[in-house]
Amino acid sequence: MKNISLYEDKDTFLHHLHPNTKLLYIIVANLVPVLIGTHWVTTCFIILSFLFLLCGKVAQKSLPMLGFSFMILLTVIIIQGIFREGNVTPLYSFWGITFYREGLTFAVFVTLNVINILLSFAILVLTTKPSDMVEAFVQLGLSPKIGYVVSSVFQIIPHMSEKMATITDAQRSRGMETEGSLLIRLKAFVPLIAPVVMNSLIDTKERAIALEVRGFDLSVRKTFLHAQKRSKLDKMGQTLLFLVLILGILWRIIVC
Repeated sequence: MKNISLYEDKDTFLHHLHPNTKLLYIIVANLVPVLIGTHWVTTCFIILSFLFLLCGKVAQKSLPMLGFSFMILLTVIIIQGIFREGNVTPLYSFWGITFYREGLTFAVFVTLNVINILLSFAILVLTTKPSDMVEAFVQLGLSPKIGYVVSSVFQIIPHMSEKMATITDAQRSRGMETEGSLLIRLKAFVPLIAPVVMNSLIDTKERAIALEVRGFDLSVRKTFLHAQKRSKLDKMGQTLLFLVLILGILWRIIVC
C-alpha cells in the first residue's frame, strides 16, 4: 500500500541512519542554541542541516518548506522591526516607516530558529520511512495504539484515492457519465461516494479483526518483525550528539 509522506527513497548514509539518531539530532539542534543563546550557534546548525540534506540528496525537496514559511517570517520581521516594544534605536527608514535595531535583532533571532527547526525536522521527515519512524517511536515508549493511528494516517488517503479511481473506472464502464458540467458531476457523486464509504467501512472492520487476531490489545511487551539495529555510524553520531548536548549544558551553567 502506498503512503502519503514527504519521504524520498535514496541510497545515502542519511537514509540508512536509525530514526532515533535523527530524532536526537533534532533535539540537539534545537536545544543547544537555546542553551548557548547566540545567533552563530543557530546559524552553524542551519548550515550543518543543509549540508546533511545535500548529502542525502533531498535538499531541493526541503526548499518548499522554507518557501511556505517565508511570508510568515517576512511578516514577523516587519511587525517586530516597527512595532516591537522596546524599539529605541532607529536603523533605517523606508517610505517614512522606521525600522529599529532591537526589533530587527529579535526578528532575525526568531527567523533563524524557525529555519533551524524546519531543516532539522526535514532531515527526519525526508529521509525516514513513515513506518520506520512510527516503529522507532513505539520502541521508545510511544503507545502502540497511537503509533497505529499515526501510521494509518499516512496510508488512508492514498488507499481511498486508489479505491475512488477503481470505482470511477467501474462506473464508467457501466456507462455512467462522470465528467462534464457541474450538474453531471453532482449526479455522479452519490453513485461514486457510496461504494467508497462502504469499502472504507469494510476495510476498517477487516483491519480491526486482523489486529485483534494478532493480539493488538494484549498488555504484554510487543515484539517487532523487523528489528532496527544501530550501525557503527549511528553509535558514533549519537555519542557525538550527546557530547555536544553536554557541552551546551555546561556552557549554560558556567558562562550564563
